[in-house]
Amino acid sequence: MDQAVLEHLSSQDYLDTLLPRKISDQFFEALYGDATDGAYDIRLEFISAHAKRIVLAFNLIQRPGKCLVCNLTYGLPNVFFRHPLINIKGIIKKIEDMGVKIKKWQLGDTQENSKSLHVIPFFLDLE
Repeated sequence: MDQAVLEHLSSQDYLDTLLPRKISDQFFEALYGDATDGAYDIRLEFISAHAKRIVLAFNLIQRPGKCLVCNLTYGLPNVFFRHPLINIKGIIKKIEDMGVKIKKWQLGDTQENSKSLHVIPFFLDLE
């Protein structure tokens, strides 16, 4: 992978264009009818890149005064997989538009890093 592409892909500014911060509120509005009912913000993070794999993560960051309960986040990989607001296929297309050839992708299981941060790994296997 080209170094300039890697630097661009790993920048938080670029990742925030792939998954804008407003998506969290829209996601909870669609889910609960009110964005303020959401317990966390969703933010895409760059983890690593190797010759054959890019690892990103959907960080679920607890909102102030809310509780990030484990059983609410463990089923999210299946929800994110097909949810139109998260739009994983759109994220992949934008990454491929940068010249990155993605052979396949998958979401990992939700990991509870702390009481205030849960993480869903997002693996992109390259051609």
